[in-house]
Amino acid sequence: MPSVLILSSHVAATPVGGSLQAAALARMGIHAALAPTVLFGRHPGLGPPGGGPVSQPLFEGMLEGVAASGLLTSLEAVITGYFASVDQVAAAIRTIDAVREANARALIAVDPIMGDEPKGLYVREDVAQAIAADLIPRADLVAPNVWELERLGGREAIGKPVLASSITAGDEIGVLYADADQAWLATHAKVAEAPNGTGDLLTALFVAACITGHAPREALQSAVEGAAKRAGAPGPVRVEAWSE
Repeated sequence: MPSVLILSSHVAATPVGGSLQAAALARMGIHAALAPTVLFGRHPGLGPPGGGPVSQPLFEGMLEGVAASGLLTSLEAVITGYFASVDQVAAAIRTIDAVREANARALIAVDPIMGDEPKGLYVREDVAQAIAADLIPRADLVAPNVWELERLGGREAIGKPVLASSITAGDEIGVLYADADQAWLATHAKVAEAPNGTGDLLTALFVAACITGHAPREALQSAVEGAAKRAGAPGPVRVEAWSE
């Protein structure tokens, strides 16, 4: 059974973040180990979430326990998402470095959760800077939304394979996958209001497809179809070669 380590949020009552990703991967027969960065009762966009950040000693203790279990040597992937502090980012980096040392083939997928339209930045500035400066350079895949992609300077500045979501294409919305050799754009009809967590699900489904042997185009199609279904988007998902 493939194994994935998720470093992101746990939200009890709203299917978002790392808890949504872990549930989605489990349904696909993938063992998902979630080390939560925050423990919330509900999505903060719905009002006071309840709960709060996981303390640094507790977060580092969880990661030490994960390492002691031997899981790092057999991981197919690591997915990072929401971080509440620079210290959490630093602990995640140490874990990723340990994974690299133990298992160089593991896919490191960084969702640089920083902000979105129309609110802009919704993590602390120092957290956003740490993600950009220290975490993204360790990634094999970066999965920003359009706002985050622009903040990071675009895919050329990132210099990594990119899975960019929330791309407007006329009356449709799309997801772009691009690396040094290929670029594909998957589009589908817009929905009036996509549910929270769609981007989290997209990243998890794309990673799942990659680690089970699918090429990027097929992984993109599969991931966008899954996310579009959750969002209630009508009509098919179309994938086409993309060029600037």
